Amino acid sequence: MAAMNPQTELRVRTLSIHVVTWNVASAAPPPDLSDLLQLNNLNLNLDVYVIGLQEMNCGIMSLLSDTAFEDPWSSFFMDVLSPLSFVKVSSVRMQGLLLLIFAKYQHLPFIQILSTKSTPTGLFGYWGNKGGVNIFLKFYGYYVSIVNCHLPPHVANNDQRLEHFDRILEMQNFEAQDIPNILDHDLILWFGDMNFRIEDFGLHFVRESIKNQCYSDLWEKDQLSIAKRHDPLLREFQEGPLLFPPTYKFDKNSNNYDTSEKKRKPAWTDRILWRLKRQPQAAIHTPTLSAPHFTLFLRSYVSHMLYSVSDHKPVTSTFDLELKPLVSAPLITLLPESRCTTESDMLISYSLTADFLSSPWDWIGLYKVYIDISDIRETEDQFLLFYYSNNLHSVVGISTPFKIQPRSFLAEGPLDEAQPQI
Repeated sequence: MAAMNPQTELRVRTLSIHVVTWNVASAAPPPDLSDLLQLNNLNLNLDVYVIGLQEMNCGIMSLLSDTAFEDPWSSFFMDVLSPLSFVKVSSVRMQGLLLLIFAKYQHLPFIQILSTKSTPTGLFGYWGNKGGVNIFLKFYGYYVSIVNCHLPPHVANNDQRLEHFDRILEMQNFEAQDIPNILDHDLILWFGDMNFRIEDFGLHFVRESIKNQCYSDLWEKDQLSIAKRHDPLLREFQEGPLLFPPTYKFDKNSNNYDTSEKKRKPAWTDRILWRLKRQPQAAIHTPTLSAPHFTLFLRSYVSHMLYSVSDHKPVTSTFDLELKPLVSAPLITLLPESRCTTESDMLISYSLTADFLSSPWDWIGLYKVYIDISDIRETEDQFLLFYYSNNLHSVVGISTPFKIQPRSFLAEGPLDEAQPQI
């Protein structure tokens, strides 16, 4: 194979990923999640949202309703993000655990969903009130694993938490499906209500430290921090600095820590971790090819005190992912032919790469593009064509936005009602 011309070598891209974890304690979505989703942050130009919820309402009537209809949280996020050109890429739910991925539509041809999986760890491994839900995907050619988990509670159950963490990790073996083991993926995003607590210190000392924003002593006794110092594998998972107050346990509808008779000790139960794949060590005298450029930078790691519908505060991380795409062109190129009007059938041409395997169950969809109403120059609706591959379970081609001209006449229907000719 001929070497790539340096002038045509793919440039490094920077993509912004916003990760949300929140134990919602069976609550319904609050009216406004702008702060949680950073919608008012003009300095952010986000490409991907990764949203993990725990303790969603999972009563029998709720589960039956959610089987037939989208659950309220998913519907809420779709209603908010769709007008901003985000599309729901994938989702997976196990009882109260929900994991959602949204991406700007232009990234869809380069996101391939490989698998989704649920790993229950509650009630001897059979009940899904605890455990993890996972989405495995290829992102611009790189393997990415996304895990939302809910681990066992209470200070005394630290060993059980670590055991469940290992069990969820060990269950991610997909050799039969030609998917590498999770530890061979280029990136793992792991987050959720991990339920790690603060050891040794009493309630009053912990609360006084929080009041004075003296977190350093508490960090030393944080069970996850302790485990990372002793477990080589867990040590490979990175975390941003805990510069925000413990996110559990609050009285609902307030910012006050637990005032009930139990007076539970606050803790950083809600965490966001990540792990980049280790690069193999090269032999001393062997010239090596430069590794693909794939680096993750943490921009923010914060809690959001604004929300009080739960006894947990949500936590978010914003990352910049720098990568050199391993896939530079979509598998399908779509193009509407000639001028599109509502009076005639649409003729669509498309080309495909040599390695794309089509299926009779593939389909092409027509979608309306939401336009910012502040842009008064846009007076006509714009549309996109999406090509969905049944074999890959993913969108593999998107057209550029185009306009469909308004119909110039109406045909009269049998009841003298005006019917459009489409």
